Amino acid sequence: MMRAFFYGLLATAVVFVLIDWRTISTQAALVPATDPASPASDPVLPPALTTGEPEDAPGEVKTDPDVLRQAIRFELQPGGVLLAKGAIDPGAAARFATEIEARGEYVKVVSLDSPGGSVGDALAMSKLIRERQLNTLVDKGALCASSCPIVLSGGVERTAAEGAVVGVHQVFNGSREKLSPEMAMSEAQRTTATVTRHLDAMGIKPGLWQRAMETAPDRLAYLSVKEMRDFALTTGAEAAAAAP
Repeated sequence: MMRAFFYGLLATAVVFVLIDWRTISTQAALVPATDPASPASDPVLPPALTTGEPEDAPGEVKTDPDVLRQAIRFELQPGGVLLAKGAIDPGAAARFATEIEARGEYVKVVSLDSPGGSVGDALAMSKLIRERQLNTLVDKGALCASSCPIVLSGGVERTAAEGAVVGVHQVFNGSREKLSPEMAMSEAQRTTATVTRHLDAMGIKPGLWQRAMETAPDRLAYLSVKEMRDFALTTGAEAAAAAP
């Protein structure tokens, strides 16, 4: 059953990459600066700061968009909360790991306010969060979009407060060099496989990634409270206790 669903996701990825190829190639301005040490074809989820298309946002983002466009920063707050605010640029995961290591056992919750960005860095951050058995949070008025929900998925307990804005959309290639449709298809398939495996390991249901693949990269599919609960992107006490 899961294998059939997975192949369905791959087919969806191929279709949307081909359909949206012209749109995708115009989105480079949304991508954070590329890390020179990273492969030129590193796929990204472009940082999303949309105006509510195709659906109205379920809440109002309070953070200044100019702040969210900057490279993600980490700020320790009272109660063991580490605020991660800004775009997930290439290299963000290494800085996050350094921050977690420096704070020792003090950090208990990672609070996210990010329009997304590098898929690889989001995956690495998510894995470290689960490894350290930390919880994740999107607070009221905060944004968690694009690749940010991948980071959110790493929490043992995952919370989106009332008024939080969480959204997903397709990946596309972050290179400023235009790839052939064949190469773009290959990257979409590889990224789909990688993200699908990770979300499954985190206990997230496959419908979340399907929702992302159905939404063009210059749009956001905002997730309702019910959808986040149904996809297990947010958890209750019972779900958290059972999380791997």
